[in-house]
Amino acid sequence: MTDRSPAYSVSSLDRRTLLGGIASLGAMAVASPALAQSSRGAVAEWSDSFDAGSRTRSTINPYPVLGPHTVQGLEQAIAQYQGIVSRGGWQPIPERERLRIGARRRSVVVLRERLIASGDLNASAGRSDVFDSFVDTAVKRFQARHGISPDGQVRESTYAALNVPAEMRLRQLETNLVRVRAHSGFLGHRFIVMNIPAAQLEAVENGVVVSRHVTVVGKIDRQSPVITTRVQDINFNPFWTVPASIIRRDLIPKMQAEPDYLTKNRIRVFNGQGQEVPPESINWNTMEAMNFRFRQDPFEGNSMGNVRINIPNQHAVYMHDTPSKGLFGEDQRFHSSGCARVQNVRELIAWILQGTQWSRSEIDRIFRTTDRVDARPVHPIPVYWVYITAWANPDGLVQFRDDIYQRDGIGPQASGAAAQPVALR
Repeated sequence: MTDRSPAYSVSSLDRRTLLGGIASLGAMAVASPALAQSSRGAVAEWSDSFDAGSRTRSTINPYPVLGPHTVQGLEQAIAQYQGIVSRGGWQPIPERERLRIGARRRSVVVLRERLIASGDLNASAGRSDVFDSFVDTAVKRFQARHGISPDGQVRESTYAALNVPAEMRLRQLETNLVRVRAHSGFLGHRFIVMNIPAAQLEAVENGVVVSRHVTVVGKIDRQSPVITTRVQDINFNPFWTVPASIIRRDLIPKMQAEPDYLTKNRIRVFNGQGQEVPPESINWNTMEAMNFRFRQDPFEGNSMGNVRINIPNQHAVYMHDTPSKGLFGEDQRFHSSGCARVQNVRELIAWILQGTQWSRSEIDRIFRTTDRVDARPVHPIPVYWVYITAWANPDGLVQFRDDIYQRDGIGPQASGAAAQPVALR
């Protein structure tokens, strides 16, 4: 990913991002979900048009994922899981069928024992073979702790998380204690943390989370990096410059199939002298297009959405809006080319720009325009992109996420749902 202009040129974007506008000009997704590898998946990706009103995963938990309290919480969790392991851990649950409230199965007994072992179900609930309201509540609690939509139904992703052995969970906690300790010092009075495995961003002020935002981050072969940086500026209604990889892999084949694609999506073509040239002057049956620059104008379907948050770093990644909100509603949100798109980005922008002329109403106003405007925070906001797959609060709530990039050194079984190929669409 390489920026051509510090003000508004864009670095990297994946295939769904560029080409999501096929079904609708407003459906283009930014630096986000990548085109599926199969031809069938490619068709689905190209035609996606997501509902802007997708759900959120907000929480009243005030503890950020980084801080001294997390060290304390992890140390307590490690002691807890050492006890679980010393007692023999838990037995795997047979993945035979979906379990939900009202079901009566022998496997429900095993499920109850598993939930009791991890503290999600009180032992007083008993070991009946009926999936009752107590089990339903316990399953939802377990799902929420593992980044799974808490619907109370035990399906593939929940089975996968339940069946990660206690020994591996303990090692995961120990590994992440080292990571969290590295960030246990003073991080700033106001800072942003994006936890890549959780695909979640926190705005933190005076040690307390003031807002949480679901994000979409890098897929396995285009990983979001661990970085420490600062918010430099905000670009409202940015241009987007198409990366060379997207031109080669996606734009050329797309123009072969749909010659008016660039015109429909307001993407202009410039030669090496900076002169605009018509798309039809390019031989799209060759690689000639690689000699040109492609730039998308600001508009409601721009692949950057309405705003880009610049965070200088050697990887040229950044955070941004998107007109395509659908993937915010998924559990596995690893689809981008390394950048992060942020749900409810206006709320985050308003917090970053506190103390400036940019009130929330002014931000809403500029979002309704295509005006190219830049803004800077009063003071640079520290930003930490981290890779934390397990953390805990002092109140005893232990969280786990899939080791999506296989950085824990534990093995694919510890990745739970992420180890299942169908989870990465």
